[in-house]
Amino acid sequence: MTRFILKHSAKFVLLLIAVSMVTFILVSISPIDPVQANVGQAAYINMSEAKRAQLAEYWGVDTPMWERYINWAGSFIQGDMGTSLRYNAPVAEVIATRFANSAALMAVAWAISGTIGFVLGIVAGVYRGRLVDRIIKGYCFLLASTPTFWLGLVFLIVFSVQLGWFPFGFSVPIGVSAVDVTFADALHHLALPALTLSVIGVANIALHTREKTIDVMGSEYFRFARARGMSVWGAMRRHGLRNLALPALTLQFASISEIFGGSVLVEQVFSYPGLGQAAVTAGLGGDVALLAGIAVVSAAFVFGGNLIANVLYGVVDPRIKRGEAHG
Repeated sequence: MTRFILKHSAKFVLLLIAVSMVTFILVSISPIDPVQANVGQAAYINMSEAKRAQLAEYWGVDTPMWERYINWAGSFIQGDMGTSLRYNAPVAEVIATRFANSAALMAVAWAISGTIGFVLGIVAGVYRGRLVDRIIKGYCFLLASTPTFWLGLVFLIVFSVQLGWFPFGFSVPIGVSAVDVTFADALHHLALPALTLSVIGVANIALHTREKTIDVMGSEYFRFARARGMSVWGAMRRHGLRNLALPALTLQFASISEIFGGSVLVEQVFSYPGLGQAAVTAGLGGDVALLAGIAVVSAAFVFGGNLIANVLYGVVDPRIKRGEAHG
């Protein structure tokens, strides 16, 4: 166990270093001029050379990339993630605020997609080859090929514009102060983005669970239970669910990266103030400190999900753990 922890801790540190370096390189070679992007083209044209030079120094345009990276990394190690020039606030504060919104969105979507996918997968496996199985498989294949942003726009048009059931976007009602926002208001604004994100995540869990269900129904212990007079659903409830739950949960943890990636698009479509929207704003505005901070936090979040999935894989199949030990 100690070797396992040390091995993955080393991977985690190397991952964060690589992610931060790639972020700085991509922003440095980007054609976006952060001064012009943030002050606007008209204001930039009418600005004096002295003012342009002052803003360029403020944004660190003329500072070499490696010097900026070393300064940022040194401060980051000391616990200072820098200051977001776009939001005029500490990066840690911006990330904490935005991550809370994204975490709520992803947690709801993660739970809903896992539950629905698990149930649909079992139903499709039990009724393999029948109409309900074909409908569920068709639904999953359709969802797997549907772009997240397109589905978000469709849901926005149908449920917000035509039916008026949900607000057009944002995480709170417009014109209402933060103190007056109730939990019901926040939940109402969260519902449609979370529904969009969860619908996309159903397909993988459902198809995987369907195959596992078919394997379980072909096993000796399941056939023995059926021979003793138990119904299909009775045998599934007593002998099948515990063999299906852990693999599905493992796959669900491994899908955190997909949910996180989908949340970026969903937040843009619904103008939901989460971490993904802040990353897009930072990228378009050349806010290196904020973009690097978001990239590192995102990598840590995704790595944590994959680490949990690896641990669960070892629980499901001990041969994986033995293979790692011998390797």
